[in-house]
Amino acid sequence: MDAAIAAPSAAQDRSKPASAPSGGSAPHAVGSVGANYLLHLADNALVLGQRNAEWCGHGPILEEDIAMANISLDLVGQARLLYQEAARRIGGEATEDTLAYFRDAPEFRNYTLLELPHRVGLVGYAQSDIDYSVTLVRNFLYGSLMVMVWDALQRSSDEALAAIAAKSLKEAKYHLRHASDWMVRLGDGSEESHARMQAALDHLMPYTQEFWATSELESQAVATGAAVDVPSLRTAWDALVNEVLAEATLKRPALPAGYITQGKSGIHSEHLSYLLGEMQGLARAHPGAQW
Repeated sequence: MDAAIAAPSAAQDRSKPASAPSGGSAPHAVGSVGANYLLHLADNALVLGQRNAEWCGHGPILEEDIAMANISLDLVGQARLLYQEAARRIGGEATEDTLAYFRDAPEFRNYTLLELPHRVGLVGYAQSDIDYSVTLVRNFLYGSLMVMVWDALQRSSDEALAAIAAKSLKEAKYHLRHASDWMVRLGDGSEESHARMQAALDHLMPYTQEFWATSELESQAVATGAAVDVPSLRTAWDALVNEVLAEATLKRPALPAGYITQGKSGIHSEHLSYLLGEMQGLARAHPGAQW
């Protein structure tokens, strides 16, 4: 999977796809807890990488256009490493490409936060200008978490995952620094930039509650010593987020009581199906094709 995130990689050397192009893919039969946890991490990286890549050619300034494209490539690279390892554990005909392109939305285990479009509160098929403030706030909230997750996973009992974490941590630190700098620059900037950043924060913050909600795949992985107990990171995450928000003169919104999103359990917003339709379309139209 390369920058376009649309075409199968050259590594796929089979003449037919490893799973049916219409869906119903191998991960349903996964018996390894480690593989399911890897898919959760991989799906997070791929979906956010796909979202951020939508800015390619549309960035507000040239430097940011390039920066966001590089961040997207980092995330897709992380996803590739994780999918490759998950495919090895799943076995059979599973490959990084079948896991990325031939699973349907309910089989993805990414946080709902990451699949949301770059705008505040519209239905999936709505047409509107994309808002860079939403992109930056999302990258900041997720990046603040992943710096801690990758750091902890360096000590995972799963040697392959620990190695991926060590590489990913370096990239995650850059992603967080980039987003944090812009949080401060725009939050403490003009009246309009402050209002946009605050609106994006108010919109996105409730979705972070999913970080702290436990799921079966995480609980099982934590029990093996291979995964990180994400709820244990909440205090440190709160402190980091609050520090940057204070410098950015942004007000942290109160979290409403009620429904907590469950993307990592396969229950997604309507937005993911539109994202996957665009990302997977070419691979499904020409299964087994090689470039």
